[in-house]
Amino acid sequence: MSITVVFFLGLFVALIGVIPPGLLNMTAAKISLKEGPGRGITFSSGVCLVVFIQTYVAAIFARYLSNRPDIVEILQRVAFVIFVLITIYFLVIARNQKETKVEADVRSKKSRFFHGMFLSSLNVFPIPYQAYMTITLTSFGWMNLERTSIITYVTGAAMGTFVMLYFYIFFFEKIKDKKFTSQKSMNYSIGIITGIVALITLINILREL
Repeated sequence: MSITVVFFLGLFVALIGVIPPGLLNMTAAKISLKEGPGRGITFSSGVCLVVFIQTYVAAIFARYLSNRPDIVEILQRVAFVIFVLITIYFLVIARNQKETKVEADVRSKKSRFFHGMFLSSLNVFPIPYQAYMTITLTSFGWMNLERTSIITYVTGAAMGTFVMLYFYIFFFEKIKDKKFTSQKSMNYSIGIITGIVALITLINILREL
């Protein structure tokens, strides 16, 4: 598989995971509004560095699991159930969740970089998410788990995260008063994304039967 395709697969998978308004992208947007786009980009760079490391760890974990098809089969079924439950939660149960606001305090550029690293490191969801997606993409033959392919995929994932944070930094002013940035909208978006992942998981399970 072409490394260009692998790069854009990583970019697309990461992009999907960062689309819903969440702590990282909303913080980047708030920092940009209060301190300027430069500080927002510095914060985003710290986030993406951690995402690069997390995705690399996930890919290495996926490479290990690829040699254990019995474990992968079990994980696929467990992942399907988990994603279905998460989808139900965000589409049904969390609809009445109260609005939350993220306030950004004034910090130096250097501090903003480490601030981004810190908040990103608290979000461990990318590791199981990327590990599973890497296994799935490999099972479809869209990428392999050689070193070059892994580095390309990981780079694409970091870039996909940065692209979406960049979007929030420069377009949040135009969309902040829209329903798109509400907590209910965020829950709905997450539910749709996990629902899509659950569907992909189901297709993969049925394909291997």
